[in-house]
Amino acid sequence: MSSTELPVRRYTRVAMFLHWLIALLIIINVALIWSVDYIPEERIRLVIDSHKSFGITVLGLVLMRLLWRAANRPPDLPDTYPRAEKATAHAAHIALYVLMIGLPLSGWMHDSAWKAAGEIKMYLFGLFEWPRIGWIMNTDPAFKERLHGIFGGIHHWLAYALYALVGLHIAAALKHQWWDGHPELQRMWPGKES
Repeated sequence: MSSTELPVRRYTRVAMFLHWLIALLIIINVALIWSVDYIPEERIRLVIDSHKSFGITVLGLVLMRLLWRAANRPPDLPDTYPRAEKATAHAAHIALYVLMIGLPLSGWMHDSAWKAAGEIKMYLFGLFEWPRIGWIMNTDPAFKERLHGIFGGIHHWLAYALYALVGLHIAAALKHQWWDGHPELQRMWPGKES
């Protein structure tokens, strides 16, 4: 069967909107942090502050998406998928959510352990002050410096894990769409239910 003959089990429009918005914000955030080494010194603070704001926004949107998903069951994978592929897809989605939550949380913790966190406030897109995590910010300075390094390392490696998993996620969707002939991409695009 070709992808045009198979039934399309679509996500809800809200799920689609959140999926693509989160994806876009993650791409912007990656571009921001990768640009830090190539921009003038006087603009670095703006880029880092924007990176933090986008990260917190992604965290909020991912939590919203999880709540939406809990109330609106996602469509089942096509019956033609082997059981092992369904299990792998399920595990990959769980891992994506863990990373999309863990990455901004570890960044927030890293920022809260920054030695200048008490003097330089954090603002969400310059609109209002965003709180730092108090127990981290108010800990002993020497221990806080160790936490800063630990949380920074966690944030760094979670980012690489997210890059790898997003790459696999895209590759799997394209494989199902063009190699297997399933209407995989249509599941996350608006259209009529088949």
